[in-house]
Amino acid sequence: MSALGSPAALLKALIVRIPLILKTVLLHGIGQSSGAGKQDLRTELTVAILRSFMNHRVPIGKQQKGTRRDPGIKGPLWVSKVKIPEPEIDVHDAVIKAIEELKVGGETYDIPGIGPVEAEWTGYRRGVNKDTPEPEMSEDQKYEQLKKESNADMVVLYFHGGAYYLMDPCTHRAATSQLSKRTGSPVLSVRYRLAPQNPFPAALVDALVSYLYLISPPPGSLHAPVPHNKIILAGDSAGGNLAIVLLQTILTLHRTSHTLRFHGVTVPILPPGGVAVSSPWVDISRSMPSIFYNSVYDYLPPPSQTLESTGAGSELFLPPPVPDDEFWPASPPRVDYFVNAETIIHPLVSPLAAPKRLWNKAPPIFISIGEEGLSDEGLILARKMHQAGVSVVAEQVEGMPHCFGLIMPGTPAGRRFYDSMGQFCRDAAAGAVKPTGMLNYIGYDPKSSKEVPLDEVSPLTDDDVDELLEKVAQWRIEGEKELRRQWATSSRAKL
Repeated sequence: MSALGSPAALLKALIVRIPLILKTVLLHGIGQSSGAGKQDLRTELTVAILRSFMNHRVPIGKQQKGTRRDPGIKGPLWVSKVKIPEPEIDVHDAVIKAIEELKVGGETYDIPGIGPVEAEWTGYRRGVNKDTPEPEMSEDQKYEQLKKESNADMVVLYFHGGAYYLMDPCTHRAATSQLSKRTGSPVLSVRYRLAPQNPFPAALVDALVSYLYLISPPPGSLHAPVPHNKIILAGDSAGGNLAIVLLQTILTLHRTSHTLRFHGVTVPILPPGGVAVSSPWVDISRSMPSIFYNSVYDYLPPPSQTLESTGAGSELFLPPPVPDDEFWPASPPRVDYFVNAETIIHPLVSPLAAPKRLWNKAPPIFISIGEEGLSDEGLILARKMHQAGVSVVAEQVEGMPHCFGLIMPGTPAGRRFYDSMGQFCRDAAAGAVKPTGMLNYIGYDPKSSKEVPLDEVSPLTDDDVDELLEKVAQWRIEGEKELRRQWATSSRAKL
């Protein structure tokens, strides 16, 4: 929807959807809607309208341009833009070391290189209305004002969502400013490299650069060094994935007492104070059953891959049809924008696949999910971490769609989400998280709210999960092999 750059364009798009809106209102009114008994009218309308925008098939470059358009800065937030200088190759090499350490065999990936990383410091600006313009100041002056109002002894390092190929820090300023408001902390929001131009592990390299930037700022940085245990990693959807795989990278390097050079300083790799995520996409393969059975409550559609018959009674997983442009399809081709099929269940791609032992000595983690397509993976990851001894704080809200707190911040569920995440971040930075070993399930009807032991959040066993992950990964691998066979044949024909 960010592609609808003007109010007139948005109005035009909504007028086209008047029949959909009327149908949703009518069905909700007579109790025959798909969300009846779990969603109020506002939520159903939000889901229906967002879902209708998901069906457009436009070139990747155009999608990216639309969702990265900067809406400008105004209202109750401070934004100070920074560029992290390109560090030594050590950071890149450390990520490759972690990938290789966790390989099980056969995984392939691009070597991404390293470069400068752009980011935005965000803080909550008090005492202004939503239309108050940003003052004319230098980035340094804006940072000083931001720090005056967001001076808590901690920093939230935030990674935006967008399926690893869309969105930008500018699209998530409302979310990061709300986190700053709830924590009293500055938030550093990272413009990591996007796929398909920059597939795995480019974003992870940029994430580690931003983490080290907080701990050991190079000369000329606006901020003072931040202790590792005062940094809270956070993100939504794919950004939640990035926060969690950054944690796993740090844990992997920490196990070997790894240090690296960062702008001329030797920096030990130590874990953050905590991780807080909303609707994390922790299974890139989308293998879990909730992808389908919760789709009625969510605007994210189930996987829409093309199934092509091989003529032998089986079908291949192929990417959805999207008009070609300079960015897609890749060359050689892939079935996924973000990663080679052979690598899709590597622990630094799909952390749901990580063995429990890899979460040993992880800091506290907060996971918030709705009754959405990604609910199985979020709940099962919470269970795995809990069983590995991690302090897990988990909340699920009945009937709520993907990233409900971000898309409906003014609703009771949205306000509760920000309050819960903010409280967790403060507690984690203070070393005061008190896990209960329970999932806090928040019902549509308050009488149905309950606490569920984390050991019992899913009927799927770990073996069931591994079997599903392997099955879908193999399906993708076979599809990618066929794509590459066709590509090689076509390339030879052109010669």
